[in-house]
Amino acid sequence: MKKIICAILSAFLLSSVVCSSDIKNKPVYSCNENIGNKIALTFDDGPHPKITPKILEVLDKYNVKATFFVIGINAKNYPETLSMVANKGHQIGNHTYSHKSLKSISKDIVCKEISTAEDEIMQNDIEMTNILRPPGGLYDQTLIDVALEKNYKIVLWNIDTHDWAHASDKAIIKNVINNVKGGDIILFHDYISGRANTISALEKLIPKLQSMGYEFVTVSELLQ
Repeated sequence: MKKIICAILSAFLLSSVVCSSDIKNKPVYSCNENIGNKIALTFDDGPHPKITPKILEVLDKYNVKATFFVIGINAKNYPETLSMVANKGHQIGNHTYSHKSLKSISKDIVCKEISTAEDEIMQNDIEMTNILRPPGGLYDQTLIDVALEKNYKIVLWNIDTHDWAHASDKAIIKNVINNVKGGDIILFHDYISGRANTISALEKLIPKLQSMGYEFVTVSELLQ
């Protein structure tokens, strides 16, 4: 049975996370404060053959486009699911090949993790975008240098739903509603080890945010 690589994420937002307007010569972004009421939903660690299609159903229901940060080995194992994501008009980003931390490792390994994931994604005739989410949101100067060389934007987030920690749908909704503002990047997952409440939270959260005047866009549209 094919194994799915899942994330082991930090239980807190990193102190290094900053908005794009704060960046000085660093391709690192967690939001865009100058984009009005647009926000971006992002999903890490897929594709997953069962969970990802259910998330796509919810997004279709509310006519929402999102960004999926894909793990290369999952793209290799589940190419039909990945194609489904792309064919529905969602953006595909790079989340490394094996979900290995990109902090404090050699430049050669960083490049290999990124380029091997690229290869697996593009084998499915999917256009590769220039956005990268490092596992756990961890990065250092080496990754910044590689991102600049490869013309990648390092995309973090500024709202962590904690769906990876099995937060209830009520907790997820309360967290987002209490903290959301225009230009935010919201972190979800389309694969979590064990029970997750991502889908039930999305069913209630998306129409609530739409009623509050928020427009959902892809990460690249948010950071334009």
